[in-house]
Amino acid sequence: MTDPIADFLTRMRNAIQAKHRVVEAPASNLKKEITKILFEKGYILNYKFVDDGPQGTIKVALKYDQKNKVNAISKLIRVSKPGMRKYTGYKDMPRVINGLGIAIISTSKGVMTNKEAADLKIGGEVLCYVY
Repeated sequence: MTDPIADFLTRMRNAIQAKHRVVEAPASNLKKEITKILFEKGYILNYKFVDDGPQGTIKVALKYDQKNKVNAISKLIRVSKPGMRKYTGYKDMPRVINGLGIAIISTSKGVMTNKEAADLKIGGEVLCYVY
């Protein structure tokens, strides 16, 4: 596997499409930070890091609307890829759906949303868009 972040996002997209409640993926520090941001911003219901084996796994409980069975995440888009990295400065920070979605940025101060990075006036690699 050459792009573990894309694999993680694809597992989440597939689980959403199949209306699963929980999705599991191999863990890494970057995936853990992305999961924490998704939880803080209300896109997922809960998460759990399980330390089994050398790598561990991440269990993510997906968030659905009870009446309409609509997921909180409508799109997960991988932006920066191993073949073509996308970097941005704080002045050119991407706005996802005019501020309704978030962009997850990997900066020198850690992984954060586009709004947090703009407030700290630091740029970085744009990992993905979530809305």
